[in-house]
Amino acid sequence: MTPYYELRHLVGFEETTVVGNVYFVNYMRWQGKCRELFLLENAPDVLENFGEELILFTTKVECELFAELALFDEVSIRMRLEDLTQTQIEFGFDYVKLRKDGVQELVARGRQRAACVSGQGAAARPAKIPESLRRALAPYAQAPAAPNGGPRAPEAGQAVAAAVRNG
Repeated sequence: MTPYYELRHLVGFEETTVVGNVYFVNYMRWQGKCRELFLLENAPDVLENFGEELILFTTKVECELFAELALFDEVSIRMRLEDLTQTQIEFGFDYVKLRKDGVQELVARGRQRAACVSGQGAAARPAKIPESLRRALAPYAQAPAAPNGGPRAPEAGQAVAAAVRNG
């Protein structure tokens, strides 16, 4: 079994800017979609009363871009478990461009922290992570190794990201 849950996606017109690269907000949308499909496939019982008895409230989301994606690029969004407490889950995401020549290129890396909450409004309170969700997450707790044929390190993209950060 792979140490990550994978969502494969083909970039469409509606996800790109006028110059043809993927608009940054889509990386966060893909994180949400990946998390939702993981729940649907691996912990469907958690979704039965979702929104009524349990809410996964996103408390933090981030994404660092190393290289650009463009129209019709195929991307693998790879979600893994970074941290698990009694009431919170932190996911890590690798965005890997799947090139036609077989090369896998890491183009972005993100994180998302979610808190389990029961109740709504003023009655909202922290809730324990359901046991079925804990079991479903367990196989994804190991950090992915860098096996041969894995995603290529983003050398040039890291230089661009550093230049942007340093002004």
